[in-house]
Amino acid sequence: MIYDIRHVTTYSYESPVSVARCSLRLEPQSGSGQQLISHSVEIRPRPAERTARRDFFGTLTESILIETAHRNLRIDSRSRVSVSRHAPGRTAPSPSWESVRDIAFEATSLGPSSPVGYVFASALVPVLAPLTAYASASFPSGGGIVAGAADLMRRIRSDFRYDSKATVISTPLTEVFEKRHGVCQDFAHVMIAGLRGLGLPAAYVSGYLRTIPPPGQPRLQGADATHAWVSVWCGAELGWIGFDPTNDLLVENDHIILAVGRDFSDVSPVDGIIVGSRKQKLNVSVDVLLVE
Repeated sequence: MIYDIRHVTTYSYESPVSVARCSLRLEPQSGSGQQLISHSVEIRPRPAERTARRDFFGTLTESILIETAHRNLRIDSRSRVSVSRHAPGRTAPSPSWESVRDIAFEATSLGPSSPVGYVFASALVPVLAPLTAYASASFPSGGGIVAGAADLMRRIRSDFRYDSKATVISTPLTEVFEKRHGVCQDFAHVMIAGLRGLGLPAAYVSGYLRTIPPPGQPRLQGADATHAWVSVWCGAELGWIGFDPTNDLLVENDHIILAVGRDFSDVSPVDGIIVGSRKQKLNVSVDVLLVE
């Protein structure tokens, strides 16, 4: 499948901002079942400086500096991506989760795809005993890694309520787990924390999910959204497999990967600092259109 993606981020400020310095992670990845065909980002007002580099995880990170006083900042990202991937069945044969855990800890590579980099606590995903106990119910002794991760994903989808107003980025994971509600970012962090508590490698994935309107209803412009899910290392043969706990789906051709890291702090599409005062308003509009 080939998708055209438009991701528009707009900041509106109550008073003029004199300087803004931002980091952008808006270029979809090539690899893991997808190929980037084209990508561009238009920024208004025009930055005085604009540089790009690859971070440790391989994500293109663009740094911009805006020195023109402004009350609106608009970042318009457009990409075309080809996606072709096939997920295993939920009960497909796979190595035992204990063997995957042991092999991950024995890894000798410290590169971005090495599983050992994703088994420890990170800035937004502490290893917590209650979450480890919650996850352990999906991993009986000798059980397959794929079946266990799929069951944990299913339970999160069943036990947690999606509520876009329940949390913010700073909401502690303990609160998310206790109240059992949040957004896709929270569900991904909960699943990652449970897996890492068992010693299993789990990465945070940001990206896009194609949405299909109900029969007979038009597709609304900007109705799609940025999304988050989990990538689990399932052994050397199967490698990394995507699990979407928000929707209880194994990741296939409706998911487009933007960036991969240990948690959201590694992959935020837009972040930075501004010199200004008073309030700001953020609006994000995403369109994921199937080309063929």
